[in-house]
Amino acid sequence: MPKSWMRRSKPVKTIMDRRKPDKDMGAFYVGCKVENHKDPKKSAVVPHLLVGTESEFTWIPADVRPVKKDFQVQMANGQILTRAVGCAILRVGGYETIDEVVFAQPGDLSLLGSRALEGMSVQVDARRKRLVAAGPVIAAPARRPLERFNQFPSVSAAGF
Repeated sequence: MPKSWMRRSKPVKTIMDRRKPDKDMGAFYVGCKVENHKDPKKSAVVPHLLVGTESEFTWIPADVRPVKKDFQVQMANGQILTRAVGCAILRVGGYETIDEVVFAQPGDLSLLGSRALEGMSVQVDARRKRLVAAGPVIAAPARRPLERFNQFPSVSAAGF
């Protein structure tokens, strides 16, 4: 018979064990107004774009076509597709940017890509499932470099 200190006790349940798994944690949709960058009167509203930071490009339905050129894109599974690509103004909430977008064909996922998110200067708040301002973009150092770091010491050939 095992001694009392060798007996297994019941496993301790933690808060993490009681939490229900959330399969869609962080996945959410936003509405987006897509405008032709040459003629803003030509616009369309895309009510459901998946916010996808893993995709570089924004994919919108093919019925919105500001400008067209063919472009090859590589999917996550390695498959290479040719899709029409063009420039568009993207407006989500109070944020906007101009970016290249891929015109999705039937069966393609409509999503808001990382380049558009960076252009809008927003971050993804996965817990609250929304976009939040990323803050100011740093364009230059806040202070001037010291003079002594900009000068190089003189080296003579006699020292070698």
